[in-house]
Amino acid sequence: MLDADARDRVIIALDCDRDRALELGHALAGKASWIKIGMTLYYAEGPAIVEEFKSLGFKVFLDLKFYDIPHQVEGAARSAALAGADLLSVHGSGASAMLRACREGAEQAATVRGDRPRLVAITVLTSMDQDCLTEIGVDHPVAEQADRLARLAQASGIDGVVCSPREAAHMRELLGPDALVVTPGVRPAGADLGDQSRVATPSDAISAGASHIVVGRPITASSDPLAAYEAIVSELVEKVE
Repeated sequence: MLDADARDRVIIALDCDRDRALELGHALAGKASWIKIGMTLYYAEGPAIVEEFKSLGFKVFLDLKFYDIPHQVEGAARSAALAGADLLSVHGSGASAMLRACREGAEQAATVRGDRPRLVAITVLTSMDQDCLTEIGVDHPVAEQADRLARLAQASGIDGVVCSPREAAHMRELLGPDALVVTPGVRPAGADLGDQSRVATPSDAISAGASHIVVGRPITASSDPLAAYEAIVSELVEKVE
């Protein structure tokens, strides 16, 4: 894999406060392509935090996992798109009307900004295992649930999915070569698993079919975040054909 391609595959999750996020942003600017802003940071800082990272040259995955009635999700997608996000997430379990509303909101924003962000549906959170699904009344396997929601999302106009690395190969086969397959739960060999249950190394996830990998604490909690990021890029360059 070429170096530029490897850099475009890695999304750095900034699940921290503004000061730390911007410290990391300045350290990684010009090297990393993507950052992920989740609920913790966005709810504290609002749309301005997206604009700050765009000004540093990053593409932004705004990971707010929309889940509400269709009208609210349509408006949320439009507002998030107008903030400058390049990629947005929505829960696949919200059903087809909500998913279509998310796409509509993103397209409404395109009339102002000239394009729309791409959209990915959450299948099964990587922190969840079979016991978690059983607890909420889902009586079929994790893989089957992820498959069902991926099919629904694609049929509803969503560009791809968020899934664990363990489902990446199947999702690539199911959704085709152009779909986004974004995999959190990525940990370099030897890294602490944290609260993730279904994980893989960066090169394994990409080789399995992921279009992008999301890496948080192995980079952001490192004593040298840039070095940790560069090690992941080097792994992809060396091991992924």
